[in-house]
Amino acid sequence: MEYLFDQWKQLRKKLFSRYLFLFFDYDGTLAPIAQTPQQAVIAEETKELLSKLSAKPNCALAIISGRSLKDIKHAVGLKNITYAGNHGLEMEGPQIKFESQVPPKSKSALSNIYINLISKLSGIKGVLIEDKGLTVSVHYRLVKAQDIKEFSKEFFEIAEPFMAGNSLKINEGKKVYEIRPAVAWNKGKTVLWLLARQQFLVKEDKVFPVYFGDDSTDEDAFKALKSKGLTIFVGKPGSSKAAYYVKSTAQVNQFMEQILDLK
Repeated sequence: MEYLFDQWKQLRKKLFSRYLFLFFDYDGTLAPIAQTPQQAVIAEETKELLSKLSAKPNCALAIISGRSLKDIKHAVGLKNITYAGNHGLEMEGPQIKFESQVPPKSKSALSNIYINLISKLSGIKGVLIEDKGLTVSVHYRLVKAQDIKEFSKEFFEIAEPFMAGNSLKINEGKKVYEIRPAVAWNKGKTVLWLLARQQFLVKEDKVFPVYFGDDSTDEDAFKALKSKGLTIFVGKPGSSKAAYYVKSTAQVNQFMEQILDLK
């Protein structure tokens, strides 16, 4: 990966006069990572930049998050933006309202695993379990180091029987296990679907996608857009499939400011 702002002069030429579709993850990208999801609050400056960009005639915006659709819409609270919750299993925005057809078997399994997790992990201090409708998240950022082994053992003992029927799958993020329906849908397929839709709506074959993300769940999007647009990892550079990186959420804002300056 290359540092984005080391290459800005060349990238600016590539972005100049293009119709841009800007995709953002939320936690760790638009809002700094916090101890709990409720504490990850987007700055007013970031909201203002998103609002200004969404008003540009040659720019579309989408926020693609592991949070539920209701949660991410409430967290950002802006119009003229497409919101994709649960990694794209549900979406809402200008001229769009979509929810993936999750099999009844998977929905039933999600409900049962949530009940089991609440019942059996409640004794481990710091565990936070979220029922997000189409997925379940188990956060362990606040679990003490000496309790992590017990937590992990208990979690997989509960979860693995539900994986055996191929109705659910587990994805690991930053201090969180996400339990999702075993359907062939992820952030990568979400961005490609939204990109194709936007190209049709604006009658523009060269809508240029830009994707910012910081977590393992964003790697599907980086891979999907590898030869199509600009992919940017937020944080310390590592083994990501993204082509570029920025160091922080503040530098995501810096990028947005630069885009607003483009004519």
